[in-house]
Amino acid sequence: MAEQVTITLPDFLAQQVREVATLTQRPLEEVLLEWLTRGSAEPEISSLTDDQVLALCDSELSSQEQTQLSDLLGRQRENQLHEDEMQQLNQLLQRYRRGLVRKAEAWKVAVERDLRPALR
Repeated sequence: MAEQVTITLPDFLAQQVREVATLTQRPLEEVLLEWLTRGSAEPEISSLTDDQVLALCDSELSSQEQTQLSDLLGRQRENQLHEDEMQQLNQLLQRYRRGLVRKAEAWKVAVERDLRPALR
């Protein structure tokens, strides 16, 4: 069962959603639903155990995803991507970017807990 909800977004967030929707050629609602779903599935990093924080600090895309991303980026540079491959590339880039943000947040928590030295 689904429930329809109406919300008012701050201008900066509405702009981000429009940009992602345009870039990925998807409806705004689909982008927002994806963000909400992902946000609810990822626990706050500050609530993770020390071992989980450290694992997140060291996380990377799988070797298969790294290879796929490199291949798709190479094909994109040569203007040889089909529409379905462009969607795959966008999804991988989105996952990569989100992973970098989570990794940076994990480093912040790790430094605060004295699990890792501060980078200078």
